[in-house]
Amino acid sequence: MSIATARGPARRKPGRARHGGRGPRYGRYALELLMVAVAVGFLFPVYALVALALKDPRQISDSPLSPPSPPTLANFGDAWSSASLGPALLSSTVITAASLLLLVVLGSTGAYYLARRARGLGYGLYILFLLGIVLPFQLGMIPLYELVDDLGWLGTYQGMVLFYTGIQLPFTVFLYTGFVRALPQDYAQAALIDGCDHRQAFTRIVFPLLRPITGTVILLNAVFIWNDFFTPLLYLGGSDKETVPVGIFAFVGQYVSDYGLVFAGLVLAALPVLAVFVILQRYVIKGFASGLKG
Repeated sequence: MSIATARGPARRKPGRARHGGRGPRYGRYALELLMVAVAVGFLFPVYALVALALKDPRQISDSPLSPPSPPTLANFGDAWSSASLGPALLSSTVITAASLLLLVVLGSTGAYYLARRARGLGYGLYILFLLGIVLPFQLGMIPLYELVDDLGWLGTYQGMVLFYTGIQLPFTVFLYTGFVRALPQDYAQAALIDGCDHRQAFTRIVFPLLRPITGTVILLNAVFIWNDFFTPLLYLGGSDKETVPVGIFAFVGQYVSDYGLVFAGLVLAALPVLAVFVILQRYVIKGFASGLKG
């Protein structure tokens, strides 16, 4: 036995180990600095929006991008009363909530059938829903407008709810189907063995397990419906049921010289969807990750 073997394995020099770890450490620091810079770039428009909403006209003309000193909340009260944001917020809330309710009910039940019927009619319907995602809805704007007009639903809530439900249903079914396929079928089969029918097995067993993807569906569809401008302008323009984007558009045109009121109105319009995002953001990544497994 040699002397080196008897003494055990040779130890590495400490200096060499420390030198070899500098590269990855510096790379991690550089990546963190890059992410901080990207975050600052994304947050700057938000800062400018809030700062201008909290300034009076004199502060905006003197230093538009500096912090407000002192901040004022008068712009929010003036924007609420001048732009009639109250009725617009009510219209957006009713349309968004009703559309989301129908999307969750129809999308989850349809996805449950499509996920459990991988062949035949179920597969053909799933491909049809995927085509609904690929084809732009702008191609059917004129026939859809004529259909809503024939139904007498122009300038009404039900016309907008019907439109958004039909447009967003393929995307909703796509999200739900991927998540349902990732769920084990043992849960529903055990409920069927215990005497439940398919409706009871879905509502009592399967649907509670769809909570992550339901949060994702609600968040993504709520952002789209709440921020949509062209469709409410076409279907609700000139009525008393205009949504927030249409109301903000008219408000900006009327008070374009008073930027404090304009930005205060934008902040008020963004607060509801921001609150929904804060509440449901943790479901987005979880819902997408679980759905992609299927």
